[in-house]
Amino acid sequence: MIELCENLFVAILGIAGGLAVGSGLVAILIVFDLIPRLAQLANAFRLSIWFETAIIFGALYWTFADFMDWKLRLPAPLFLSGAGLLDGIFVGMLAAALTEVMNVLPILARRMQLSRYMVGLLMAMVLGKTLGSLFDWLFFQW
Repeated sequence: MIELCENLFVAILGIAGGLAVGSGLVAILIVFDLIPRLAQLANAFRLSIWFETAIIFGALYWTFADFMDWKLRLPAPLFLSGAGLLDGIFVGMLAAALTEVMNVLPILARRMQLSRYMVGLLMAMVLGKTLGSLFDWLFFQW
C-alpha cells in the first residue's frame, strides 16, 4: 500500500512538472510572439498555422520518443549536423526574442521611477541566475 502511494505521488509530481514546463514554454512562445515573428520573417502569414502545427507535433513526437525509448537508425554525423543546426536556429531565435524583451526593462524602470537602481536590478538578475545555476549543478547534479 505504501509503495502504491509513493508511485502515485511520483506520477502526480511528474505530471505536474511536465505541465509546468510545458506551460512555461507556451508562455514564452506567446509572450515573445515567436510564431508571428517567424511568419513575418518568412513572408508566410497565411502559413503560420503550419509553424504552430510543427511545434505541437514536434513536442508530441519527442515526448513519445523519450517515453517509448525510440531509436533512430540514421547516419550519426549527418543526423547530428541537421539536429544541431535546427537546435541552433531555435536557440538563436529565442535569444533574439530575449534581447528584444530586455528593452522592456529600462521602460519599466523609468515608469516605476527605478532608473537609478537599473544597474542593481540587472546585477540581481545576473547573480540570481548564476547562483541558481551553480546551486542546481553543485547540489542536484552530483
